[in-house]
Amino acid sequence: MRDKRGVLERFSRVLDLPADIVADLPRISIIGGGEILIENHRGILLYNDTDIHVGGGKVVIKLHGHRMCVGAMNSNELSIKGKLLGIDFVYI
Repeated sequence: MRDKRGVLERFSRVLDLPADIVADLPRISIIGGGEILIENHRGILLYNDTDIHVGGGKVVIKLHGHRMCVGAMNSNELSIKGKLLGIDFVYI
C-alpha cells in the first residue's frame, strides 16, 4: 500500500492536482466548531444527534458531538452542523 500511495502522490504533483482527488479520498473542512463539510463522501452510515458516521471509500469518518444534524447533502458534498467534539477515522 505504501508504494501505491507514493505513486499517487507523485502523480498528483505532476498534474498539479490535490492528492485527495487523485486517490478518491474524502476532503473534510471544519468551520469553527459548528460546521463540517465533507466532499467526496459515500453516504451516511449512522445518524443521531451525538454521532454521525460517514462513508469515505476506504475510511469511515466518525463525528462525535452535541446537537449534530445534517445541514445539506448531495451526491458529492455533505454539510453537518452542531458542536463537534471529535473525529475518528476507521480504515477498512
